[in-house]
Amino acid sequence: MKMVVTKNQIVHNILTMTHRNILKTLHNPDSLSDVVIEPVIFTLLFGYLFGGVIAGSVHAYLPMLVSGILVQSILNAASGSGQQLREDINAGVFDRFKNLPISPIAPLAGQLVGDSLRLLLSGMMALITAFVMGWRPTVGLPTLGAVLLLAIFIGWATSWIFALVGLMAKNAELIGSLSMIIILVMTFLSNAFIPVKTLPRFIQTIVKINPVSLTITAIRTILRTGNWGGNATVVLISGGIIILIFMPLTVLVYQRRG
Repeated sequence: MKMVVTKNQIVHNILTMTHRNILKTLHNPDSLSDVVIEPVIFTLLFGYLFGGVIAGSVHAYLPMLVSGILVQSILNAASGSGQQLREDINAGVFDRFKNLPISPIAPLAGQLVGDSLRLLLSGMMALITAFVMGWRPTVGLPTLGAVLLLAIFIGWATSWIFALVGLMAKNAELIGSLSMIIILVMTFLSNAFIPVKTLPRFIQTIVKINPVSLTITAIRTILRTGNWGGNATVVLISGGIIILIFMPLTVLVYQRRG
C-alpha cells in the first residue's frame, strides 16, 4: 500500500535530508576540499603567476581574475552533486531511504538543496582569498552579495545537470574526473583569465559563445558599474531554463530507478 505524504511532511523530509547532507559535507574533508581549498589555490596560483604578465601586476589583475575564479569555483562545487549522489547510491544509502516512511523524492531534493551550502562556501572562499591578496571591490556589500547569489544560482542550476549524470553513470570517480575536465575546458576557453583579444580569431569565436563567458561578463559588469546589466538578466533566464529542463528529467530518472 502506497504511503500518503502531506505537503508539510514532504517539506519536513526534505529539510531533514538537507541537514543530513550538510552534516555529511562538513564531516567529510574530501568533500570539502573542492569547495574550500581549490578556490584558494587557483586564486593564488593564477594571481601570482600570471598577474604581472597579463595586467602588469597582481593588484591590477585581481579585478579580472576574481570573477573568473568565482565562476570556476562555483562550477567545481556544483559538479560534486553528481559524484556524491552516485556515491550514496552505490553505497546503498538511497535503497535504505526507500524503506523509511518519508517522501520518495526527499533524498534527491535534500541532496540538491544541501549542496547550496557547498556553493556558498566555494564562492566566499574565492572572494575572501582575492580580498586577502589585495582586491578591493568598488561596489557595496549588497551588490557584492547579489553577485555571489547570481553565481550560486547558476551553480545550483548546473548541479541538476551533474545530478542527472550521477543518476545515469555507474562510477563516482569517473563522474568526478569527467566533470573536472569539462569545467577546466569551459573556463579556460572563456574570458575568465586572459583578455579575449589576445586569442586567435577562431578561439575568440568559441569564447564568445561559451556560456561561462557570458556569466563572467555579467558578473564583471556588476562589479565594475554596480548596475544589473542585460547580460545578468540573460544569465538569470538561462539558469531558469536549465532548471526547468533538467529538474524534471532528474526527478524522472530518479523515480524510475526506484
